[in-house]
Amino acid sequence: MASKRVIFVLAAVAALAFSIPGISPCAYGQGKSLQSQLLSYAGKEYAGPQDPGYVSYDHTLREYMVAKINKEFGLNLNPQKYTGTDLLEIESLLKFKKAAEPADLFLQEFPRNR
Repeated sequence: MASKRVIFVLAAVAALAFSIPGISPCAYGQGKSLQSQLLSYAGKEYAGPQDPGYVSYDHTLREYMVAKINKEFGLNLNPQKYTGTDLLEIESLLKFKKAAEPADLFLQEFPRNR
């Protein structure tokens, strides 16, 4: 079940990456854009959350999502506090929140104890 979830998340990230215009490497001071780094993980399978490949993928996803949330919503989140999938959920909640609702209301649900 966990491997199916990982594959689904990777497919979702790949679809997300292809639907967004490229992120400029200059904007984040890196030689390779975060989006292209994420695409390098597309289609890979991992044994579990302790797999070194998954840890690397999650780290890259965290960096990408924190930068994206900061750019779109002006929230500066700590990538060490949230998992990559938590950040994907946070982005979805922020996209569909009402203007009058504070973002902190949604952030209280995270990080979840796993």
